[in-house]
Amino acid sequence: MEIVFQFLLLVAGFVLLVKGADVFVDGAAGIADKFGIPQLVIGLTIVAMGTSAPEAAVSITAAFNESADITIGNVVGSNILNILVILGLSAVITVVPVQLSTLKYEIPFMTAISVLLLILGLDGNIALLDGIILIVLFALFIAYTIRMAMKEKTQQDEEREEKKFWLLLLMTLGGLACVVLGSNVTVNAATRIATIFGVSERFIGLTIVALGTSLPELVTSVTAARRGNADIAIGNIVGSNIFNILFVVGLTSLVTAVPFQPRFIIDSLVAIGSAVLLFVAVLPKKKLNRLAGVIMLAAYAGYFVYLLSVASV
Repeated sequence: MEIVFQFLLLVAGFVLLVKGADVFVDGAAGIADKFGIPQLVIGLTIVAMGTSAPEAAVSITAAFNESADITIGNVVGSNILNILVILGLSAVITVVPVQLSTLKYEIPFMTAISVLLLILGLDGNIALLDGIILIVLFALFIAYTIRMAMKEKTQQDEEREEKKFWLLLLMTLGGLACVVLGSNVTVNAATRIATIFGVSERFIGLTIVALGTSLPELVTSVTAARRGNADIAIGNIVGSNIFNILFVVGLTSLVTAVPFQPRFIIDSLVAIGSAVLLFVAVLPKKKLNRLAGVIMLAAYAGYFVYLLSVASV
């Protein structure tokens, strides 16, 4: 009977996510347009931080509860899912163009900090000093996005019907609230289901929890791609991955040392490989096409088979 109840909660979480992300994308894109801020910047900052809120909440809570495998597994697993599954699905739905700045700066930066996370974790934990390094890099990233926004800001003179700012803000915050609530409900239900079936905490962190906390990115990016807001789709994922590593892990390690188990080395290498795959896929034509999307989904399928083979470890 409990299984049925948890599955009902899972469905309810999905509904909140889908509806919340729909309103959230409209609000965020509207604010970007109203203030002349490039949608790429909105995707890299506001949307990325908002949709990464579940990762932050889950990781910090897991660290306090001494569930280290969920803390690191959630971040690394989410980053892998973000690239291989979410961008893969977005590319299958529609070709996703990538701005030159994303190709030249944000994707390489995301790859570099993925390598950095692995290096910092090789001694067995992400400690206070490591957290300070990550938070400083996060502050520099935010400064970069603000500078980019100021540089690329354009004034649009044409008249058009616009929603009022307070309504756009209400849509953004209300949509975000539904996204976060839906994600929490989904994660809790999925984690309980996985526990009942008796799989390892690492497997739960890398798959069920990672998928649950990545659902906002999934729904938001796919919705943005379908509506032609491709800059939000790609910016959201790259920004979320950067946010996950620098802010989520950084902030968590400032609160308490986060153990980095040796078996996460393989998962971190997969995350780095995913970032490299994304860079190689978009390099030739500055766009992510359907073939690349299929390759990404196939790569995740292979990784998931590996996780299943070590699910009880």
